[in-house]
Amino acid sequence: MPDLSILSEGILSEKISKKELNPGEIVIHEAIIAFLEREANQNKAIGFLGMDELKRLRSIRGITLSFTGKRPTQFELTHADEGAVNAQVRELALQSSATLITSDKVQAGIAEAKAMNVLYIKPGGVKKSLKLESFFDETTMSVHLRESVEPYAKKGVPGSWQFIAIRKQKLTQEEIQDISREIIEAAKLRKDSFIEIERPGSTIVQLANYRIVITKTPFSDGWEITAVRPVKRLSLDDYRLSEKLRERIATQAEGILIAGAPGMGKSTFAQGLAEFYAQQGKVIKTVEAPRDLILPDNITQYAISHGDAEEIHDILLLSRPDYTFFDEMRNTEDFRLFTDLRLAGVGMIGVVHATRPVDAIQRFMGRIEMGIIPQVIDTVLFIEKGMVGKVLSLNITVKVPSGMTEEDLARPVVEIHDFETGSLEYEIYTFGEQTMVIPVSGLRGKGMSGVAKLASRAIGEEFAKFSPDLKVEMKSEHKAVVYLPEKLMARVIGKEGRRIAEIEKKLGVGIDLRPLNDAPASLQEEAGQSTSQKAALPGLSAKKKLPYEFRAKGNHLIFDIGAKNKSRDVDIVSGGELIVTVKAGAAGMVKIKRRNGIGAAIEQARQEGKEIWLFAD
Repeated sequence: MPDLSILSEGILSEKISKKELNPGEIVIHEAIIAFLEREANQNKAIGFLGMDELKRLRSIRGITLSFTGKRPTQFELTHADEGAVNAQVRELALQSSATLITSDKVQAGIAEAKAMNVLYIKPGGVKKSLKLESFFDETTMSVHLRESVEPYAKKGVPGSWQFIAIRKQKLTQEEIQDISREIIEAAKLRKDSFIEIERPGSTIVQLANYRIVITKTPFSDGWEITAVRPVKRLSLDDYRLSEKLRERIATQAEGILIAGAPGMGKSTFAQGLAEFYAQQGKVIKTVEAPRDLILPDNITQYAISHGDAEEIHDILLLSRPDYTFFDEMRNTEDFRLFTDLRLAGVGMIGVVHATRPVDAIQRFMGRIEMGIIPQVIDTVLFIEKGMVGKVLSLNITVKVPSGMTEEDLARPVVEIHDFETGSLEYEIYTFGEQTMVIPVSGLRGKGMSGVAKLASRAIGEEFAKFSPDLKVEMKSEHKAVVYLPEKLMARVIGKEGRRIAEIEKKLGVGIDLRPLNDAPASLQEEAGQSTSQKAALPGLSAKKKLPYEFRAKGNHLIFDIGAKNKSRDVDIVSGGELIVTVKAGAAGMVKIKRRNGIGAAIEQARQEGKEIWLFAD
């Protein structure tokens, strides 16, 4: 009488086929059938594995396969786990004087304590090569298998590889399913392997040094397997770092971002850096989802997918590592956990996807306050074609931003320098209500044009609260003329000029108000451009168009863009013109007051039948 552990591992049929076992009858408890059926209906791997093993046992000649025992009720089945099912099998085997076969050491120990006939088969007793491994050779980085498509592979090294078909014959669904079953069986049997995440429709497996993702319907439109493995293991010496950078990594840097595009070798560098710190006698931990870094046994790897941010936080603070590697930071919770641990004094190294070095820093903006960015990140290492390319360092100071001249415009500025040359490349500071990343090189040789453009937009958004019909003319980086409908000018100025003074202080720019009819001809011509000409808003093509649900409620117009877009800066565009840029709330809601100029502009656009779009980075 086999229990669930032996059936799900596929060992029994293998032993019988090799004549290592010769049973006359195999009895299956009905609780096992019910459990496997439930798991298979939920697209769980154990359900399919167990059913496949039963089919193999049924096909063996000379073996009687029978079913007995009480089938659990729906309530019992809903709350049953593998241990509860195995307990039912054990009790029936005791009553029937049957030999219990198991690969569960605890199950075998209990059976022996009850003086039962028990056969314990140690997991991993059956080893065989996998079909998946036949798709790999010494140059293969990853294999991509999909039903009804030829198998493909990436061959080469990070930053220099080719995506090629490795056979002409297309894969069938049955072949993909067979490979998947082998992978999951092996993950259960091998000591160096495990199933990292299992969900309905997808399974993530770490099989020795292979990271494998299996997807199936209905999650994907067909069965697919993606298997990745490291083809080259490098030490920090292989990256030919400058002595200056090596010294910073060894003694100073404690908030490092390893950035780069997919496939450029970020994880390979992270592995080399982790081993470098370990060789220095540092205590190293990793946080991964899933675990896929190949590291020495003296480095503990935590899977955030099997815990939560609070648990990881508590464990790391209590174990007090010198450095923690956070691999593949993706969502806001990951960035917040990284920040919290770094501010608690833990040395942090994060791996993030980015197409430019500065993009790695920008992924923190909106998630943490600008002023603490240099406390969280002090070094950015950008990986290109498997090697360290650009290196950035950060610090914060109080100064007048580049391109501005008046001392009263001084503010906190985060400076981003090229680490090797020391040259200033970017500045981060607030302008009005927005936090901007400004390339300093773009301002050099261009006078005040970059700052003027930025100021013009901020001023326009501020005065759009009074009227959507306005023009802004920048006279210098700290002086502007705003042309408004004459009837609104008194309202904007306010009693004794207090309102306009507050706006000037907020924006850091002197404002001269004039009637809209007095606007220069060049500004009037700009206003008369066609919608098609205005549609090409600067930077909009690089932004993502957001779906939304619109409703008017009370005094507000509400655009619901979903909780996943919470706290994002959102551009509201209609008729090819930017109406306003606002920040979404914590619940993913963009709320606009109906009574101000922006709300009036949106309602007017809707009444005229104009489409309204929302964009975000």
